[in-house]
Amino acid sequence: MLYIAFFVLLGAACVLGDDKHPLYSFSPTVGSGSGTSYSLSGEGRVTGVRVWEANNNYIYGFQFRFGYIWSEVVGLKSGNSQEMQLSEGEAIIQLSGKYNHYIQSVVFTTSRGRTLQAGQPSGRSFNFYPEHSMAELCIISGRYHGGITALGAHWAVIADPYTNRNSNSTALW
Repeated sequence: MLYIAFFVLLGAACVLGDDKHPLYSFSPTVGSGSGTSYSLSGEGRVTGVRVWEANNNYIYGFQFRFGYIWSEVVGLKSGNSQEMQLSEGEAIIQLSGKYNHYIQSVVFTTSRGRTLQAGQPSGRSFNFYPEHSMAELCIISGRYHGGITALGAHWAVIADPYTNRNSNSTALW
């Protein structure tokens, strides 16, 4: 009977312990929020990012690659484009930038310290990152009207489908 009570308490502690570090988190939207809503998501991990900017000014649009497939473009495919392709095991772990009415600039930072910067850094600052140390960027959402007017980030721990482990973990064999 004592063993049953021990395992019940151990199970409850494990479940309650997971609340401190959720496997999914959301960084609240910044910007004015006018225009048409968007959500940029796909299947699997983000493996590439494209950003369109208005001649060193605000952000026009985004596109992500999931695995080997590029998503649709959200916003506008106009102005200058910046692109970053991620290496195997690399993930986006931070998204920061500046905003006024439009999202003025963005900086995508990877788990290997690489960055993709686009736009003109002016306005109010934002800094998005996941609550769980092994989570990575998996979705962005917001609104656009001529340019990106709102941006939010969704983070999750994404399992590697081939090893059934988090894709940022290192192999122990």
